Amino acid sequence: MKDYLLFIDIEASGLPKDWEAPYSEEGNWPHTVQVAWFVYTQDGQEVKQQNHYIRPDGFQVSPESIGVHSLTPEFLNANGENREQVLLRLQEDLQHYRPMVVGHFMQFDFHVLSADFYRAGLPSPFEKLPVFCTMIASSGLTHLPRKKFLRLGELYSNLFHLSLENQHNAVVDARAAAQCYFELRKRRVITDATIQRQQENRYTTQKKPKPGFKSSYSIWLVAGLGAILFILLLFYWL
Repeated sequence: MKDYLLFIDIEASGLPKDWEAPYSEEGNWPHTVQVAWFVYTQDGQEVKQQNHYIRPDGFQVSPESIGVHSLTPEFLNANGENREQVLLRLQEDLQHYRPMVVGHFMQFDFHVLSADFYRAGLPSPFEKLPVFCTMIASSGLTHLPRKKFLRLGELYSNLFHLSLENQHNAVVDARAAAQCYFELRKRRVITDATIQRQQENRYTTQKKPKPGFKSSYSIWLVAGLGAILFILLLFYWL
């Protein structure tokens, strides 16, 4: 078990068009516009907190996303930092504390940040660290037939009987994820075994490029030749 936990949340410029696409695919993966992280010890002592806005250099923030997190281009240009500098700060803390990285809907944060690291020409630090998702861990708390996972605000309300104010601010959401994690630990919804199971089924930054025309053509060619050979053998034996 790691000595430290790093709770992270991001706000982004949009949503991925294709979750299976490689990070190199132009225009597929959104950009991080705000990232916040909190470092805690295993017993719940806060060690460090960081919050950074990122200037939208070379990309646009979708109107739908602005409607969710209210981070306009004007605000980000006035308050944002250089993307690479923010990523280097995050990388530095991940390398220093070697934590387990925790988030709610961690798959989104993991891939969007990994795409940002790729675009900045930096190796993703997540690949060598354990990651854990409170959304997956708390799936047993929902009793609605068609709802498998709870949103962060729903989980927070379920655990503390309070509404989560100012959601879709990365600072608020990262801290709330930490509060939910420690409460789920206390209730033994999250155990060492739960954490280990997520590591065995974790996602990876190694996304393979999609097969192009040539490789697809080759697959069909091989399949076609195989079918012809089968028919010839069938006639031979008959």
